[in-house]
Amino acid sequence: MKRISQPDYLLIFSTFLILIIGLIFLYSASSVIAYKNFKDPLYYLKHQIIKGLIPGLIFFFIFSFINYKFWQKISLPLFIFSIFLLVLVFVPGFSVSHQVKRWIDLKFFSFQPIEALKLSLIIFLSDFFTKKEKEIKSFSSTFLPFLFILAIISFLIIKQPNFSGLLIIFLISFTIYFVAGGNLIYLFLIFTVFLFLLPIFINLFPYLKNRILVLLSPQVDPLGISYHLQQALIAIGSGGIFGRGIGLSRQKFFYLPEVFGDSIFAVIAEEMGFILTVLIILLYFLLIWRGFKIAKLSPDLFSRLISIGIVSWFGFQSIINLSAMLGIFPLTGVPLPLISYGGSAMVFNLMALGILVNISKYI
Repeated sequence: MKRISQPDYLLIFSTFLILIIGLIFLYSASSVIAYKNFKDPLYYLKHQIIKGLIPGLIFFFIFSFINYKFWQKISLPLFIFSIFLLVLVFVPGFSVSHQVKRWIDLKFFSFQPIEALKLSLIIFLSDFFTKKEKEIKSFSSTFLPFLFILAIISFLIIKQPNFSGLLIIFLISFTIYFVAGGNLIYLFLIFTVFLFLLPIFINLFPYLKNRILVLLSPQVDPLGISYHLQQALIAIGSGGIFGRGIGLSRQKFFYLPEVFGDSIFAVIAEEMGFILTVLIILLYFLLIWRGFKIAKLSPDLFSRLISIGIVSWFGFQSIINLSAMLGIFPLTGVPLPLISYGGSAMVFNLMALGILVNISKYI
């Protein structure tokens, strides 16, 4: 173990700058709806700060000082607990909704267990593949247990249902397996099976079929199934080069669905314009680049796999969110990390970045 050095300040800088930008545009995007619903334009901003940002920053600083090796010791209990939380959404009295079961209601706060699962799975798989380093290409001792783990997770998440969250988990998991030195043939077989099962799931879940249809034909039903995409494209297009100005979005006036959640990027593009929006995207690239550098220079396999898992989480989630708003990927419920409204996503994002900062001290 190397002695502790300075943390990666560029990673910290990009994280906090994205957070500041996120708060500014969360207020802008949510103020109209907040005033309509609660007579308080600051309602959603205050909720995000109190239930997301403040506890998230506390965990960020604590985790940045906890030696990353600690997570290897408790990887299995963490993972089992996150699976327990996934099961809890189906227990009457804990689930927030009777239809889509993605949230746990603990009376004094509610959260999405899948956000906890993303982080605990990264830690667990990093530990699992580290212990299996010498037999990483084995089908029976490594890949088969890996598939079994993903099968359990898939069953619970499909029951919610939350296909966008499951996609992120698959992408993270396969990336960790690949970096650990896994067999590419097995990954190719999984991809082939996925392509075979995709039409079945599309037919079983009509909303998936509609999203694929909108992706292929954006004009198919502008007042129905393609309404969300149309309004997002209007917002992005009307921003032009320099934008309308902060707070001057028109689409946030009850035109754009999920305006301060999954669709917040469209409001940012409308108000900031192309040039400044690109600068915000570059901040994400800076964060991801620093994460890759930390992974490359990590002192051991466990820290390398955790780093790459966290980086792939932020990278895939950002790309999918932005691509959906631009109409080059089906619309999903994937939030934009550190910017979209959501306390549980914010907390676990900052937890993960705190671990990444700690690893950066040992490179």
